Amino acid sequence: MAENYLVTGGAGFIGSHVVDHLISSGKTPVVVDNLSSGKIENLDPRALFYEQDITDQEMMERVFMLHRPTVLFHLAAQISVSRSVREPEEDAMVNIIGSLRLLKIAAKYGLKKVIFSSTGGAIYGDDVKRIPTDEEELPKPLSPYGIAKYATENYLRFFSSELGIKYTVLRYANVYGPRQDPYGEAGVVAIFSERMLHNQEVVIFGDGECVRDYVYVGDVARANLLAIEKCENTVINIGTGIGTSVNELFDIMKPIAGYSREAVHKEPRPGDVKKSILNIERARSLLGWEPSTQLERGIKETIEYFRSGLDSSQ
Repeated sequence: MAENYLVTGGAGFIGSHVVDHLISSGKTPVVVDNLSSGKIENLDPRALFYEQDITDQEMMERVFMLHRPTVLFHLAAQISVSRSVREPEEDAMVNIIGSLRLLKIAAKYGLKKVIFSSTGGAIYGDDVKRIPTDEEELPKPLSPYGIAKYATENYLRFFSSELGIKYTVLRYANVYGPRQDPYGEAGVVAIFSERMLHNQEVVIFGDGECVRDYVYVGDVARANLLAIEKCENTVINIGTGIGTSVNELFDIMKPIAGYSREAVHKEPRPGDVKKSILNIERARSLLGWEPSTQLERGIKETIEYFRSGLDSSQ
């Protein structure tokens, strides 16, 4: 039987790169996205697209009935950490209830595997025993967003043991790259790129010594495809194992963007994790994956993407 691939959130930043990788490997994915944060222009026109919300049980059942997907890449989510803090029930409606409805329908229509996009940054919290942090660390998420991702991971274990659906959970570090929303909150590389290219003020919250593990979106998409055949019922960190402070990031980006101004420091944001670096040994050994894009090269590609958008709008 032919494999059919469903990508929820497939018009989003990471999801659209997963779609690209599926298409370039000869597969035709079915994409569901309500375009709340995704954009239709992100999407390869060869994908089959439904503008649809994952919380709409009736419509999602129709998609499953029509296409009988065997593998689900579940990336659809309420993606704002700060919104999850302000509106935890809305976050739970999409990220927990939406995921549960999806999994119930998936079980009914014989789905074989779920590849779930989780979070490494928001799930472990600040109180970790080891940095870089491995998958054995007990998650202590600080935000409703992180709590919802962890809850879904646990529901996947339940659906696996009760109904036999296999899963791979991918816990991402700070993903960056082309198509990231520069007006959101998560994508500091996208935000800095856009502001530097417009010669606008670049704001660093706090002293700029918060450390993150920045992983390129193309590498993340590649990990998703490797997970189709590997790592059943396993949690895998997807990062680089290398920490970069916000100040260091700013210094790398300045000459690439041709930006001459200094950063403006403002009060630190409450709830920001001080240091988040992921141990990726499990991804290397079990998934056969490691990042191939160095930070400087990835930043060049990201800035070029934003620069080309700037040029075409002028």
